[in-house]
Amino acid sequence: MLLERKPMEDQQQSSLSWSLTMLRRVRSRADLNVAVADIRDRYQFAHLTFLVVRLANRADPHPFYCTTYPEEWTSLYLGQNYFEIDPVIDLSRTGFLPVDWSNLDRRSPRTRSFFRQAESFAIGRRGLTVPIRGPSGERSLFSVTSDLSTPEWRKLRTLSNHDLQIVSHYLHEKALSVGGLRTSGGYRKLSRREQECLQLLARGLVSKRIAARLQISENAVRLYLKLAKRKLDARTMYQAIARASFLEIIQS
Repeated sequence: MLLERKPMEDQQQSSLSWSLTMLRRVRSRADLNVAVADIRDRYQFAHLTFLVVRLANRADPHPFYCTTYPEEWTSLYLGQNYFEIDPVIDLSRTGFLPVDWSNLDRRSPRTRSFFRQAESFAIGRRGLTVPIRGPSGERSLFSVTSDLSTPEWRKLRTLSNHDLQIVSHYLHEKALSVGGLRTSGGYRKLSRREQECLQLLARGLVSKRIAARLQISENAVRLYLKLAKRKLDARTMYQAIARASFLEIIQS
């Protein structure tokens, strides 16, 4: 059964909390497509797309994707195997930080032609991609696009950067789960302090404020967060927050 759209959601709820709640309700691939479209609309992006580039111990490339791109562009992309020339795909091998598409190498004539063709399908002139690496070596890419002017795009990118890094990792966990590509579990239990520190970090508090709230030292906060990340087998704190939320260890 498809998720029900809720356009009248309480506007006092943060976009991050709202997005994670939407993803938590997902039970099928159809649900996931609805959630992805709703999250795109919530943040006012032109499009949002998620692609599993590689799974651990499996040879089949690009086994799962969900996107709001026009069906015509998606069919052309798959039919022409644009995976081979799309510079965004290479980001899955180069790091963990979000990459603005303005920093992609477009010197190749084929690459420039590829982006011109993509723009003709109105996928968005600007974009941001978050590379994701899972604990077993799986790799995914989460991208958002926009047609805003450069100043407006920079503002949207800055305001949503924190949220997108958490949403991208949560979506990774959910996509592998509903796609039958991996089951969750196998993580060590977090202590009460580790959960508290991670929960407050997810709400946007820095170590100094977390320490004041919990009446412990900043060094203790950093240690609890480091232990939580290790127990959750996460490479970054964003991934730790997303995984803890996915496993309902902390609240979104």
